[in-house]
Amino acid sequence: MYKFGIRIRKVKYTSIEICAGGGGQALGLEQAGFEHIALVELEPLACETLKSNRPSWNVINGDLRRFSAKRYKNIDLFAGGVPCPPFSIAGQQLGHLDERDLFPEAIRLIGECNPKAVMLENVRGILDEKFRSYREHIIKELTQLGYKCDWQLINASNFGVSQLRPRAVLVALKKEYFKFFKWPEINSSPPPTVGELLYEEMNSLGWNNIESWKKQANKIAPTIVGGSKKHGGADLGPTRAKQAWALLGIDGKGLADSPPVNGFSSMPRLTLQMAALVQGFPKTWRFSGKKTPAYRQVGNAFPPPVAKAVGLSIKNALSQYDEKSSKSTRLKSEIA
Repeated sequence: MYKFGIRIRKVKYTSIEICAGGGGQALGLEQAGFEHIALVELEPLACETLKSNRPSWNVINGDLRRFSAKRYKNIDLFAGGVPCPPFSIAGQQLGHLDERDLFPEAIRLIGECNPKAVMLENVRGILDEKFRSYREHIIKELTQLGYKCDWQLINASNFGVSQLRPRAVLVALKKEYFKFFKWPEINSSPPPTVGELLYEEMNSLGWNNIESWKKQANKIAPTIVGGSKKHGGADLGPTRAKQAWALLGIDGKGLADSPPVNGFSSMPRLTLQMAALVQGFPKTWRFSGKKTPAYRQVGNAFPPPVAKAVGLSIKNALSQYDEKSSKSTRLKSEIA
């Protein structure tokens, strides 16, 4: 079986995830073949989202600083998207001085559960020169725990998502697995334009301007912005982002409760469902809470197709090592 140019065995690997949010990374890793043993999330509404979409998942609502991973010893994958504000260019970029920086907690938990692989994602700002020493510190900590590591800047649009959305992804594997790891190859075809992606949803109430709007919405979207809990509502970001959305025929000043109806002549706004589609979620995924907290879950999510692609690469490294070890064991048995 081949996905993204990678040979994948149909074997379930286990994972735990921190800062799971609305489930973007969790969904993508599930699609890659990982079985979630536990998902830790602070926000109750995000936990409701996870539970309502996947009732079988073990969702733990609580503060990560009070969570212990000792019971999950030797899990296959430790994953998460630690808070972005400490490294976001939209914030003060305080890094490790920001009380919201949870990289130290992630490293503590990795030490407790000793996973074969680690996958942590964050904003592209963490790759800035000013955070070089902090990145080196993270690598040093993981190296001492027996891992080899690599950072990569990944654009979601390279994996079928209809927005650029650059994200910094850290992958670390135990040394014996790391030599089998390769970053996923990008898709050979471009993602759908916003017009192509949202055509059906935007036209669901019979909007008569749908064809002209689709022609205007002929590019991928700017990065969906979820905003922090302290700042921002359900809009599509700062002024520059709103201007980029306007070029696609989208009013970025807020979200609509429903798609445009026949006779509507202004620029339409995205619905929550449309924003989720732009983020790479399937139509069937539903978000709990009112518009603003639900949109925050969408905007802060790691696009599922990207998580799936990286997850498949990690799974392939694990399975290649397992195949090699199994073959070596058989040969030794036959010789004996």
